[in-house]
Amino acid sequence: MKRFFLICLLIPVFFIAACASGPIVVPDDMSPSEIIQRAQEASDRNRFDDAKQYYEILLERHSTNIDLVCTAEYEIAFLNYKQKNFTEAQTGFEQLLARYEGPDAVFLPQHFRILAEKVMEKMTADGNIQSEPASVDAAE
Repeated sequence: MKRFFLICLLIPVFFIAACASGPIVVPDDMSPSEIIQRAQEASDRNRFDDAKQYYEILLERHSTNIDLVCTAEYEIAFLNYKQKNFTEAQTGFEQLLARYEGPDAVFLPQHFRILAEKVMEKMTADGNIQSEPASVDAAE
């Protein structure tokens, strides 16, 4: 009986420990496409925080590659949207969309602009966000 009680007590502990996520370790020689693949696999397993960590690493390592920066910024904002962190998602999408207002907008991948605009429209229509930018103080 003691063994049964002990086993019943330890099973949830092991389950919780297995689900806990820590910092992601990515080898220095991992290519951007491999980092993106790992992020997508994590997202497919609903490990959104892990996926965000992969995209943050992509941003840190490839901050001069605007295509990868747009990829990471879009994906992080979209992961926030999937997690129902609508304010964070709105801020992320707005920061990404601001890139498309600059002089280098013609060089940016346009599909991220289109996707970000569609998600922003959906969040507004669903009442998850207001149409004013999240980064602007309402008292102003």
